[in-house]
Amino acid sequence: MNENEKKIENYGVLILEGFRGSQAHGTYIPSDNPNSVDDIDYMGIYVMPIDYYLGLDSYRHKYEVMESFVGNIDKVSYEIKKYISLVSVCNPNVLSMLYNRPQDYNILTPAGQMLIDNRDIFLSRRHIFDAFGGYARSQLRRMTHIKFEGYMGDKRKRLVEKYGYDCKNAGHCIRLLKLGIELLNTGILQVYRENDRQLLMDIKTGKCPLPEVQLMAEELFTELNNAFARSKLPIENDKKKINALLIEIIKTVNSSA
Repeated sequence: MNENEKKIENYGVLILEGFRGSQAHGTYIPSDNPNSVDDIDYMGIYVMPIDYYLGLDSYRHKYEVMESFVGNIDKVSYEIKKYISLVSVCNPNVLSMLYNRPQDYNILTPAGQMLIDNRDIFLSRRHIFDAFGGYARSQLRRMTHIKFEGYMGDKRKRLVEKYGYDCKNAGHCIRLLKLGIELLNTGILQVYRENDRQLLMDIKTGKCPLPEVQLMAEELFTELNNAFARSKLPIENDKKKINALLIEIIKTVNSSA
């Protein structure tokens, strides 16, 4: 157990933890595959004791995000207020945690289930359009404006040289656009990809030429605009409901601690 995990264990309670990234999407490429640049990613959400939020020394504590990286296992955990602030603007990276398949959670407490049961209150047509479209634009740009960072930098660089663009960013771009369109149309985030899994795998492994991916992205941006225009989701979410849920979760965890 690393120091960040010890802090959560000593001071807070993990209420939800599960797969994120390629494991959650069903697009994980094992490390022994020459095209692999995937980690095994987990996300957790934790609640601190009540004095963290109300006590005299509450301002001294800044346990908002805990992250650990061991081998190819990457874990990030968010304190509940930090998590709620991100999911309230429909941040794709954190919103997906509330739409995983049941088997993709390894920690699910009653407080974590409260988050999942109330996930609809976070949905906002404007935030979905801005967040998913904005993230997709950044991935589209990074496909050809590439930085090689971290322990996989050299391996990723070789793949970019081989295929002429960053296939992982390309896969993210197309997946984010499809997720955003589906969410605006249906109100459901289909994290685990069933219908387009093979397409996403083909993009990640360099089987789609760069011009084909770019054209696909532009067509999906048009679809995203159309989905925004016809979506039945509220233009804004209800901050009072979100705040009430946050308070109820903190009270629930601390009353059972």
